[in-house]
Amino acid sequence: MRYGALEAGGTKMVCAIGDETGRIYEQISIPTTTPEETMPKIIEYFKMKEQEGHIDAIGVAAFGPVDVKPESPTYGSILDTPKLPWRNFSILNALKESFPIPIGLDTDVNGSCLGEMTYGSAKGLDSVMYITIGTGIGAGIAIGGKLVHGMLHPEAGHILVAPVAGDEKHCICPYHKNCLEGLAAGPSIEKRWGEKAANLVNRTEVWELESEYLAEAIVNFILTVSPQRIILGGGVMHQEQLFSLIRRKVVEKMNGYIRTPEMEDMDCYIVPASLHDDQGIMGCIRLAELALQQET
Repeated sequence: MRYGALEAGGTKMVCAIGDETGRIYEQISIPTTTPEETMPKIIEYFKMKEQEGHIDAIGVAAFGPVDVKPESPTYGSILDTPKLPWRNFSILNALKESFPIPIGLDTDVNGSCLGEMTYGSAKGLDSVMYITIGTGIGAGIAIGGKLVHGMLHPEAGHILVAPVAGDEKHCICPYHKNCLEGLAAGPSIEKRWGEKAANLVNRTEVWELESEYLAEAIVNFILTVSPQRIILGGGVMHQEQLFSLIRRKVVEKMNGYIRTPEMEDMDCYIVPASLHDDQGIMGCIRLAELALQQET
């Protein structure tokens, strides 16, 4: 089978062609501007690939909030995003108008979670949490082998955390005064320290503070979701020194409350993304495969 994949991010749209093994034949990146500018380029790409060889289904993992409930009248629409041109835009319908084939849809972070469960370090596990820390913070969650939706879908990047003393004014979220994304995403790091995270590698205080917020959130996630593995991805987590700090602080904050084999082996419990930043696209491939299976 030959699948189309669209990882629809807030800054770029990654389009790819792949197969059920997770192999990516090729991919391109298109800047996310407005639907009027961006969608024709996406459609043109898949039309061109369709001429080269049949596409059996397309998988889409979209930034959100996005309506992921098939029974909803606004299924497939971007909802109250701060990216105003995309608000209430149906990315699913825009694709369906051009491609009368099965199209699977989920959130960008659920897509990454699915990619890791299908092809990566979470293969064989049925309860997994994938957290991306980059321009924003989001989490994809699977419980019992199924991606979590519920009322909408998890927006775990906006859980409330306690600001570290003296850091109360650095939350950049327009909705909350002290949420995880507002205090720990890449733009917050840049605002607080005056430089991008990539230029702050040797500033110990930067990563002590960042790991404090992330560890507090992860303890809360462990206590509520109880995942078998936590995978951390996104641009900020390219700072590999964060992993040892986060693991140590999670153990300290948990204070021996939960004793499981996973918690005894933190190096294998809190881990980096394993698919060379392709976990989102590979998750889209799996979404396409699942959409095709549901219609056959």
